[in-house]
Amino acid sequence: MYQWRKFEFFEEKYGGKSSIPEDVTAGKIECCSSGRGKVVIGCDDGTQRNFLVTVGEDEQISPQQSAMCLKVFDLDKMQSEGTSATTPDCIGILRIFTNQFPEANITSFLVLEEAPPILLMAIGLDNGCIYCIKGDIARERITRFKLQVDNVSDKSHSSITGLGFRVDGQALQLFAVTPDSVSLFSMHNQPPRRQTLDQIGCNFNSVTMSDRLELIIGRPEAVYFYEVDGRGPCWAFEGEKKFLGWFRGYLLCVIADQRTGKDTFNVYDLKNRLIAHSLVVKEVSHMLCEWGNIILIMTDKSTLCIGEKDMESKLDMLFKKNLYTVAINLVQSQQADAAATAEVLRKYGDHLYSKQDYDEAMVQYISTIGQLEPSYVIQKFLDAQRIYNLTSYLEKLHEKGLASKDHTTLLLNCYTKLKDVEKLNVFIKSEDGAGEHKFDVETAIRVCRAANYHEHAMYVAKKAGRHELYLKILLEDLGRYEEALQYISSLEPSQAGVTVKEYGKILIEHKPVKTIEILMRLCTEDGESTKRESSSSAYLTMLPSPVDFLNIFIHHPPSLMDFLEKYTDKVKDSPAQVEIHNTLLELYLSNDLNFPSISQAGNGVDHTLKARSGSLVMPKAESKLKSSTDRKDTFKERDRMERCEKGLRLLKSAWPSDLEQPLYDVDLAIILCEMNAFKDGLLYLYEKMKLYKEVIACYMQSQDHEGLIACCKKLGDSGKGGDPSLWADLLKYFGELGEDCSKEVKDVLTYIERDDILPPIIVLQTLSRNPCLTLSVIKDYIARKLEQESKLIEEDRRAIEKYQEDTLTMRKEIQDLRTNARIFQLSKCTACTFTLDLPAVHFMCMHSFHQRCLGDNEKECPECASEYRSVLETKRSLEQNSKDQDRFFQQVKSSKDGFSVIAEYFGKGIISKTSNGSTGTGRTGDTSFSSSF
Repeated sequence: MYQWRKFEFFEEKYGGKSSIPEDVTAGKIECCSSGRGKVVIGCDDGTQRNFLVTVGEDEQISPQQSAMCLKVFDLDKMQSEGTSATTPDCIGILRIFTNQFPEANITSFLVLEEAPPILLMAIGLDNGCIYCIKGDIARERITRFKLQVDNVSDKSHSSITGLGFRVDGQALQLFAVTPDSVSLFSMHNQPPRRQTLDQIGCNFNSVTMSDRLELIIGRPEAVYFYEVDGRGPCWAFEGEKKFLGWFRGYLLCVIADQRTGKDTFNVYDLKNRLIAHSLVVKEVSHMLCEWGNIILIMTDKSTLCIGEKDMESKLDMLFKKNLYTVAINLVQSQQADAAATAEVLRKYGDHLYSKQDYDEAMVQYISTIGQLEPSYVIQKFLDAQRIYNLTSYLEKLHEKGLASKDHTTLLLNCYTKLKDVEKLNVFIKSEDGAGEHKFDVETAIRVCRAANYHEHAMYVAKKAGRHELYLKILLEDLGRYEEALQYISSLEPSQAGVTVKEYGKILIEHKPVKTIEILMRLCTEDGESTKRESSSSAYLTMLPSPVDFLNIFIHHPPSLMDFLEKYTDKVKDSPAQVEIHNTLLELYLSNDLNFPSISQAGNGVDHTLKARSGSLVMPKAESKLKSSTDRKDTFKERDRMERCEKGLRLLKSAWPSDLEQPLYDVDLAIILCEMNAFKDGLLYLYEKMKLYKEVIACYMQSQDHEGLIACCKKLGDSGKGGDPSLWADLLKYFGELGEDCSKEVKDVLTYIERDDILPPIIVLQTLSRNPCLTLSVIKDYIARKLEQESKLIEEDRRAIEKYQEDTLTMRKEIQDLRTNARIFQLSKCTACTFTLDLPAVHFMCMHSFHQRCLGDNEKECPECASEYRSVLETKRSLEQNSKDQDRFFQQVKSSKDGFSVIAEYFGKGIISKTSNGSTGTGRTGDTSFSSSF
């Protein structure tokens, strides 16, 4: 033990000026105690200084009663004595010895406050007994019991030299020490059970309790520790132990040095095996611990107050001596905060680093992880090129989850530079408790890719679920397209869709067929066929749309066309069918669709032929090259025709007869057809949209006269809902053509004449503009029209003559009615056919009736009334029609001969001359209509 290092971790406080109060210097100090911020000293003259429990001799009241008593003082209640002195209020006096508890010398005394105001007092005697008093002493509510240390049969009793309470939860135990034994009483048992822990003991003042509830006794040869199950460790501190104490984890000993005859006060740090303080002192009478200090009271009543230095001072002392291991043990044993511990470790590491002991320095730096900034350590070992040590430090950073992206990058670079694949495997494949990596995934992948450790990068990406990074390595670094497609197929549909959008361009370029298969599984129900028996439009809306993947085909339109064709063949009611049809139409009708696969195959053949024949005859090589180019153009034209046929089929199939609008954008389709000169598509669209004039305009533009006439036959038949005015446009076209088109004009005139579309004068004016046409073209037409007109004129003349005769007859009749009397000679009633008698009623229409047969209706002839009403209704209808201008103009427009409609309106009196003044509502309407016309 003499080899233990000695340090001055303690120092004397108050500059050596602490002392005993003057009013207690007269008597001899017999006892002392401390606690609750007070130090209590007991003198032999009875002078005393919250509760103070004392045992001593009081004035003897009678010879039969012992003078030894127990007093309880309340230190919070003071009574003044004289001028300045005060004494605590005594609140209870208790006689210790009674008939059941015989008197003996008190050798030790210990008090435990169980639950205020309940006290448990143990009084050790020189006869080996322990008197215990428990209760509220102030109210004299107490119980007494006795504990016997030695056996009853043993005549030689030993004094109780020390006591110690041990409270562990609900268990209360009492250590008792004699010069020859150490015993343990279990106070929670009734009666208390005794257990002998050792057959050796100690003298007075050499017993104390540690903060871990261990009993400590001091003997000349050693200091012994006791637990409840017996003797524990011992420390061979030689010398007589006059006083023993415990302070903040330190063992306090006052040891008598037999060689020098002086006493030495030592403070032992048992954990770190060092002497924290050593001081030669005068003879000590008492040792206390209070106010955070150690108080030694000497026999000459002088005092010595010793306090512990602060941690910073102790560490500075150790640092100056380069005792870093001691400093580390010190801060760890005294449970210093992590920052302080890390600072000590850092300084120790710096010390070792300066001595070029890099391995041991790194051990210390690793212990500072979490407190010391990692860059401090990393910079040191970068400078020293100690890559092995740096690697171990970075590994620990990652293990504790404190590594940043830069740390991960640095560690992986260390592995790759060292080519330590085994450690790289361990690092990459290690996981924490939650199954997550302890490093930044993207950083690890980036560094591994840069160092060509692609398999490691792929492992990390796959484990972390970073599918896009996994595929990026497969496709961009390794070119393993087949494996990439298999991996995409294994993903969930949502994840697979995202990856295909990102890397589809590369996959389409190298594996177009299989990529399209994956897209079909994603966009259709193939992937769910085992789970779903039937499709539904609601489910289709949840699937990805082919439109979402169009951008991956930007350089491969043939593959796009293939994909969309397969999709439309399988899915008939896609929510995106309009967009899909628009895209397909653009692909079908485009003139510049490129086929990279065909181009490369053709070039290969051409180069081979040229290589074989180029060295022989140059003209032959040129001939073959030209032939190859022609063949390529032929393939291209054939493909374009096939696509145009597909486009026309799509235009027709995507516009069913039951739909008003097609399943594509009509305007876009027309633009595509016009841009790419796709005549068949334009004709279909114009005809479907009933834009017949645009249809014949297409034929006119291409000068397809045969097709033009056939189109007019189809679209100009009014009986089938056609537009007869198309023949007029056709005639105007031939009239302005400027070339001989006699055959076509004759065909047109046939239909114009059949449907009486144009007057002959208009036909003549129109055809007269074409100088290449002769009169023979229209001679027959004019002759027939003149003959027809002559017949019509003759018929009109005869009708006029008849109308004139009828009109003359009617006028004579009206005049006769106005000027001559009418003789009624009917002898029978027109209604009942009986003989007419009076009273009778005669009408101007020459009908006669019995008055009784007419009833109340004597104003009109029943026989002529219905005809008269019909005439009035017709007149009223005509007047109403005169106000419906839209109907009039519609009839004029739809009629073959608009003039006949106007003449009819004049003939029926619907259109009349405008009157000079207003003659009523109906007349006003006529005036307005006439003006509008």
